[in-house]
Amino acid sequence: MKMKTFVAASMLAALASTSTMAGPDDDSLIVAWGSTGPIENVDNYFNTNRTGIWFSRMVWDQLIYREPKTFEFKPLLAESWEALSDTTWQFKLRQGVKFHNGEEFDADDVVFTLNWISDPANGVKVQRNVNWIESAEKVDKYTVNVNMKKPFPQAFEFLSGPITIYPNEYYAEVGPDGMHKAPVGTGPMKVVAIETAEEYVLEKNPDYTWGSPKGEAQVSKMVVREIADVQTQIAELLAGGIDITADITADHVDQIGGFPGFTALQAGTMRTGYIGFDAAGRGNFEPTTKLAVRKAMAMAIDRESLVTNLIRGDAGVIHTPCFPTQFGCDESFAAKWDYNPEMAKQLLAEAGYPDGFEIEFYTFRPADWAEAIMADLSKVGIKASLTKMPYFALRDKQRNEGTTPMFLMDWGSYSMNDMSAITSHFFKKGPDDFAMDDQVAAWLEEGDTSPDSEIRKAAYAKAIEKITSEVYWLPMFNHVRNYGFNENLSFIPYQDEIPRFWQYGWNG
Repeated sequence: MKMKTFVAASMLAALASTSTMAGPDDDSLIVAWGSTGPIENVDNYFNTNRTGIWFSRMVWDQLIYREPKTFEFKPLLAESWEALSDTTWQFKLRQGVKFHNGEEFDADDVVFTLNWISDPANGVKVQRNVNWIESAEKVDKYTVNVNMKKPFPQAFEFLSGPITIYPNEYYAEVGPDGMHKAPVGTGPMKVVAIETAEEYVLEKNPDYTWGSPKGEAQVSKMVVREIADVQTQIAELLAGGIDITADITADHVDQIGGFPGFTALQAGTMRTGYIGFDAAGRGNFEPTTKLAVRKAMAMAIDRESLVTNLIRGDAGVIHTPCFPTQFGCDESFAAKWDYNPEMAKQLLAEAGYPDGFEIEFYTFRPADWAEAIMADLSKVGIKASLTKMPYFALRDKQRNEGTTPMFLMDWGSYSMNDMSAITSHFFKKGPDDFAMDDQVAAWLEEGDTSPDSEIRKAAYAKAIEKITSEVYWLPMFNHVRNYGFNENLSFIPYQDEIPRFWQYGWNG
């Protein structure tokens, strides 16, 4: 491993010595991403990849804007709003906005979008994002009523995040496949060309001058390159082939930081990593259905060491099945599992596994993370065999087969600052739920729907306590996003893990 790193560093040094960085000279920005796999469909409603979210924020707008530093809600496509009842919001829409194809933005677009995505027959990929919508109704050309199935206090988190507004006439004609091939939105960047899984070419939207809080694009052209191999991304960066990457590892941060003309950093995010266990027995694997075994595995894993030695940066151990800034995510109610391999051995013996057992371990994250966890488990007799799969393949295996007894995964909550965006997604008896706990699901439903914030907090506290005490998940750490970029780029990282690429211009 050390020799491989040494060779890579030598190669990078050679590239850096001959690099020419053209970005500032032609008012363009070249971005690389792709280590977690290409965007399966750039249509925002048929994607679950983080880079797809980045893409969507450049091309489309929402009704509401959530300021990424203060989490304050501001007008975007909607100029104002008011509650008509516990289940209806009325939005006054902004006038003078056009879609990239020239289509005028008005109430018809909002009504069409919300009614289309909330119809289960249309198969939006993440139903949690849209299934709270009952209907949208046009009041007049620039006024819309949004009706919810029940009180849904986190509605603005969704309306400012994953719910983007589409042009009704265009989308009715081309559908998801057409939107993937030729996306049309109102956002600060417009798409010029797409080569699926390879390259996306965008240019500044010249009509984005109506005072959007997102701000106008700071470059005239942007090229996004899908590069799966991280080492290739680094080589391209140092050779001037790209200007920024958000896919690198902690080791690469150290490498890039040593070269003049480049900056690298590790910025904390709200993405929450966890080890999940098949407590419900969906895959007919007996050990993980036993609480004593799950407790033993939790106490066998040295999370502090993993964070210190491998994750690094602004990462820290997390004890909750949510990110601490999210509404309702109160760590004081979480059961905390300290590293204690001797107690883990005792619990395994009590559960009937004095010599441990063998288990299949799945992840799409770096193998060295999983290997560190496996090494800890082996010390108490648990022999884990690793299967590393691309994210989409692992997600589909879990949903369709349920045969993953133990898995290291993570969730970015679609960058929403409400614990319903993570905890309710995984513990309300949907396809990603490996606990299937009726009581937890009921508490989460109460927290998701009560208009009273104190009732919400109390319900979520109960869910946190049971999820952690039953070890349905072992919360691991908050992720860092590792960035490497040309030092002349005016780059700002955000905790919600969404680089605002259109905001990044060139200094000097």
